[in-house]
Amino acid sequence: MRNLMIFAAILVGLGTFMAQMADKMSPAAASATTAPRKASVETEAPASSRTLSIARDARGHFQTDGRIDGQRIDFMVDTGASVIALNEKSAARFGLRPARGDYNATVSTANGTIKAARTRLAMVEIGGLIVRDVDAMVLPDSALSENLLGLSFLSKLKRFVYANGKMVLEQ
Repeated sequence: MRNLMIFAAILVGLGTFMAQMADKMSPAAASATTAPRKASVETEAPASSRTLSIARDARGHFQTDGRIDGQRIDFMVDTGASVIALNEKSAARFGLRPARGDYNATVSTANGTIKAARTRLAMVEIGGLIVRDVDAMVLPDSALSENLLGLSFLSKLKRFVYANGKMVLEQ
């Protein structure tokens, strides 16, 4: 009797396993579950969209070069920054030289709270993605070593996402 129960349990287990394998191998099941999803993903993006993919650097950051009003500048993509943040040295290259009285915005950074000067950039371009009329801030050189590409630029894109080790920007 005991041997009969063991044999029945093995048959039930084998039957369940075979049923699962048959479902996986069935062409109808495969086409019903995978083909429509792939087709909809591939056709969602319009032909006119522009995409930029930025690889991580050795530190794990996303560095890219861009242009402000046609002049070259280096940025670090920072999804935690509300606006584009420029250090004084970089801002001066674009003719932005805020007076001491213009530093009236309080900004919280990883290095503490500092004063920054608000400004607006007519055009910012990153890898062919162009955004106009972008809010920015100028911070003292001592508070900001790298220029940050923040949400005032990123939020005007169609999407930005981290995927497969890269930051993907789409307009």
